[in-house]
Amino acid sequence: MSNVFSNLPSNLPEEIFEDLVATDNVRIERILSHGQSSPESGWYDQDENEWVIVLQGQGIIEFEGGRTVTLNSGDHINIKAREKHKVAGTAKDEITVWLAVFYK
Repeated sequence: MSNVFSNLPSNLPEEIFEDLVATDNVRIERILSHGQSSPESGWYDQDENEWVIVLQGQGIIEFEGGRTVTLNSGDHINIKAREKHKVAGTAKDEITVWLAVFYK
């Protein structure tokens, strides 16, 4: 048994991506952020759909074309495969804990 809130680092200079489950059809990933955002250039452009929830903190997702979505604790969104997006920002005063489910 594991807990998604265990082993949260006290210092987080870079985002941490951890696979919790990985099969041929689904991958569940815990992401830890603390004020990070995606690089200015480039977009996530994935072959899989991605369902993501913020369990703690806040994250702002920007989509190609300028639409932004702010996710607070408990908020979730489904991002379709090939839908270009990036993280515009995350909470600076606490660790943001994301749970992302990638599926075909």
